[in-house]
Amino acid sequence: MFGAEGATVELTHRAMAMLKAVAQQRAEMSTSCEPDLFVDGFACCDQMTAHALAKGGYVRPGTGSAAVGRVPAELTEAGVAALSVTAAA
Repeated sequence: MFGAEGATVELTHRAMAMLKAVAQQRAEMSTSCEPDLFVDGFACCDQMTAHALAKGGYVRPGTGSAAVGRVPAELTEAGVAALSVTAAA
């Protein structure tokens, strides 16, 4: 599947679970150039997928977050679309 920036990201079951955690407002991400994802306060076990989801344009730091460090994560339009496709299937 293609993300918002045109990058190809394989949306595995783990990637979809990560997107669902973001949608449920259970996720935070770091504001670094290689953003790490944290779910329920714990570092996600697959940071390579977290980086791919961020670079692919599926997740981003929450809008209005000017903070540095860990901030709430949010889905982009591509992330919402990816979840809606699987929910409809």
